[in-house]
Amino acid sequence: MRDYTIFIPEYIAAGAAIGIIGIELFWPNFRKEALAYLTALASVAWFVAGLFFIGKDPNSFQGLISSDDFTTYFRLLAAGIVFVVSIMSANYMSERTKTAGEYYGLMLIAGCGMVYMAAATELITAYISLELLSFSLYILVGYLKRDNLSSEASLKYILLGAFSSAMFLYGMSLVYGVTGTTTYDGIGAALAERSSDTDLAVVVGFMLMIAGVGFKVSAAPFHMWAPDAYEGAPLPVTAFLSTLSKAAGFALILRLFGTAIHVDAAEWRWAIIVLAAATMTLGNLVAIQQKNLKRLVAYSSIGQVGYMLISIAAIGYGDAEGGINATSGLLIHIIGYVVSTLLLFVALTAFYNRTRKDNIEDLKGLAETQPFLALVITCALFSFAGLPFFAGFATKLFMFQGATTDETLWVVGLAVVNSFISLYYYLMVIRQMYLFDPVGEQKRWKVNPVLGALGVALVLGVLFIGMYPGPAFSFSEDAAKPLFESPSASGIARVP
Repeated sequence: MRDYTIFIPEYIAAGAAIGIIGIELFWPNFRKEALAYLTALASVAWFVAGLFFIGKDPNSFQGLISSDDFTTYFRLLAAGIVFVVSIMSANYMSERTKTAGEYYGLMLIAGCGMVYMAAATELITAYISLELLSFSLYILVGYLKRDNLSSEASLKYILLGAFSSAMFLYGMSLVYGVTGTTTYDGIGAALAERSSDTDLAVVVGFMLMIAGVGFKVSAAPFHMWAPDAYEGAPLPVTAFLSTLSKAAGFALILRLFGTAIHVDAAEWRWAIIVLAAATMTLGNLVAIQQKNLKRLVAYSSIGQVGYMLISIAAIGYGDAEGGINATSGLLIHIIGYVVSTLLLFVALTAFYNRTRKDNIEDLKGLAETQPFLALVITCALFSFAGLPFFAGFATKLFMFQGATTDETLWVVGLAVVNSFISLYYYLMVIRQMYLFDPVGEQKRWKVNPVLGALGVALVLGVLFIGMYPGPAFSFSEDAAKPLFESPSASGIARVP
């Protein structure tokens, strides 16, 4: 019997997306700010519906998707991201476009794509979910169609995205050709039963799939789209790309690697380690040279992806317990990263709404003209750098602990070095705010009360996770366990 109740949270999100688009279609004079708050309200309903699935027994729909704590983790994360970004977009988008219904509708649809990338237990379903997310993001990046920079960014994103999707699809076909199935459990079982330990078609298939997903999370050398897309996209969309897109990519990777291809870990773990080292190093070194805030965030997020990839590599070493530790460490860091990123972009959005500027030098004297925003940006950057008392410190610590094995110890050490490099360019931003006099407007100005309240809430979230990470860690650990309780997960203990 088919159980459709597992789709209820996404029914709410998709229904709200259709309703919001319909409101603007039939009521074109409806206030754009009101559409943003309706989207936020829908995301709250989506979040609340998702809460009812916490701790429920895993439930599968036709072997295509799985409703478990791992899915619930990303469902709640998606709803939270949409909530913050929709509020962030209220004033920003109302001043820049005459049609905002599709914008907010696509945000909700993209969130649904992320959920089903996490829930998918079959390759074709995962691919469709990936494309649902991708096509929504393609449109969102270029939503300001009269802005040449936005249009150019969208075009680059579409072209490179189509190429990466083709690689992922071709990799899928090779894996299917060898295993004869597209289900994750079936692939794991087929690979475990092979007479030969190594199959060239499988190795190539894995590499192509890694490359395809690597594009989505902007891992080097598949990161070329990120700086241009971040710079050209509307500021709230940049926040959306930096959080939801990356979380969705890792959701797919974790489900796929944890339940399907861990049996052949020897064929892919070395590639992940190389990707991790290259990504974190390139991202942090190039970030030092940036003058634009959004491009700096782009390269900083690439560096963060490098740290996260270490956990993926660690899944390929050791037993199921080690896999749970590596996965839970990554999941808790995603929480810290998302909260810190959203905090930064709330402040940058408030700053841009006032000044229409987005270069690092434009922050000069911000501590005098708007000390609250300067404090918020500082908190976010300190969290990225992993300083004590901030979310990034606790979540990085858990992630590195879970990812440390004899084989990955050197790349964890490299990650620590890169964290110090990132602290340098974060301090350069902070230096502009506190050590220089303001340029242009000298008098103190007020922040939009809604954005101010959102900033306060996120600052408290960053500090709470940093000083009391227990609840977030427990939630992440519960979310990680279903990946290693599937029928094929028992084979992880046999990884060489």
